[in-house]
Amino acid sequence: MSAPLIPAGDDEPASNQTFWAEAADAAQPDDAAQSDHDDATADMAKVHGRRRTAGSSRFAAILVAVLAASAIFVGGYTLGAHVATTPGTPAGEESRFAPFWDVYSLIQNDFAGSPRPSPDTIVRAAINGMMQSLNDPYSYYQEPAAYVSTVLQVGGQAVGVGVQVQLQPADPGSSIDCTKIGNGCELAVVEPIPGSPAEKAGIKPGDVIVAVNGASLDGLTTDQASALIKGDKGTKVTLRISRAGQPTEIAVIRDVFDLPQIVAKPLANGAVEYIDISQFGKAVSGQFHTALKAALDAGVHSLILDLRGDPGGYVDQADAIASEFVSSGTIVYQVDSSGTETAIAAKSGGLATDPSIKVMVLVDPNTASASEILAGALQARGRALLVGDHTFGKGIFQEYLPLPNDAGGIHLTTGRWLTPNHVWVQGKGLQPDLPVSSANARAGEDPVLDAALVKLGYPAASAPSPSSSAAPGGSASGSPSGSPSPSPSAAPSAS
Repeated sequence: MSAPLIPAGDDEPASNQTFWAEAADAAQPDDAAQSDHDDATADMAKVHGRRRTAGSSRFAAILVAVLAASAIFVGGYTLGAHVATTPGTPAGEESRFAPFWDVYSLIQNDFAGSPRPSPDTIVRAAINGMMQSLNDPYSYYQEPAAYVSTVLQVGGQAVGVGVQVQLQPADPGSSIDCTKIGNGCELAVVEPIPGSPAEKAGIKPGDVIVAVNGASLDGLTTDQASALIKGDKGTKVTLRISRAGQPTEIAVIRDVFDLPQIVAKPLANGAVEYIDISQFGKAVSGQFHTALKAALDAGVHSLILDLRGDPGGYVDQADAIASEFVSSGTIVYQVDSSGTETAIAAKSGGLATDPSIKVMVLVDPNTASASEILAGALQARGRALLVGDHTFGKGIFQEYLPLPNDAGGIHLTTGRWLTPNHVWVQGKGLQPDLPVSSANARAGEDPVLDAALVKLGYPAASAPSPSSSAAPGGSASGSPSGSPSPSPSAAPSAS
């Protein structure tokens, strides 16, 4: 099992619950994605970074529902092909496995109920039972269809509309707790995903979705609204929106779209470069290197890395990005199932190892696994300050192993990781150097980003929006990924 480690996180804190409704009916993987499936080197798709423009505790992004909700934050795993080293009952284990084969034979020969389960169904149920016996929420079995869906997601694509939304009070000055749309609560767009059908159709940040295919959303939860918006590739959905108080209808053709992993933009009149990392996919370090080099070539000496809502990904990608800022020494320690500890060192040639380049890292309770590896490394090595809230606390990693004969695949916890100062974040996360709450932020407001800018010596970037329907920021919509949640009004929604 030599595939690269991919910390992510299995139980996403519902403070930024992600509704992955976009690809509930995901298309089959394209050639590239299928190659990832076969070679077991695919990366994990995840929530796009724009969901933070308004406090990540209040919304999440719906990008792709190709993966079972409970598997979105599969804390650190590897994708690797697996072939049984001992096909059949292992030598010396015959007596132990005899009861299994006896039961299997009895069901096959003597079960008189209807319908009789197929041999494949029985075997998969047995595998599922083995995984459940581990009592580990991060170790579990996936049926073949769910596994194929995972492959599409880790390939970095989604099917659907591609819009981030949030449930919020319609009155910017209201403090009501929104659990359903209507009665003073609205479903506001944070922003469409770049290149998505929603963006191409003209959906804009601040739009408020009031009806889907003529059906009002009043009285619906975000889950129920997302169910109306999601659908198959090539199908049409008509969204009735309110834009700056003016009603209009926009038809969107659902389609496959790419999920960006890096979004970079200048702030503070070009003095600060903001780089959002939405996931640690297999190519993210190259994209990051390109964005970083462009910023440094332009004379930027202040950087903000946004890891909020980032569920993680490949460890080697986190190591590569950390190495842009740390010239030598340990980035992370990995400890395998035997207790053997291995230090993963920084790679040489980093672009921003000069301590005069100031770095702020934005984090929240949905910053998990590989993103915690990067944040923890930069914090422990003194290369960055963490700004925001505590991180998720995913200090273990899994391997995701496809099973032979199209039997699906398993996620299996195979080790844990430690920060450079030997801190294990499991269950507690990393603590920010500059704690900032975004619990009451509305669309267009980002107090965490503002705090980072001020700490760097620049003015805040956002200001309260005069009206929710005209707000420039957006919110997120997606599908739940399980874990403790704050208040229902903070839970995100999907379309």
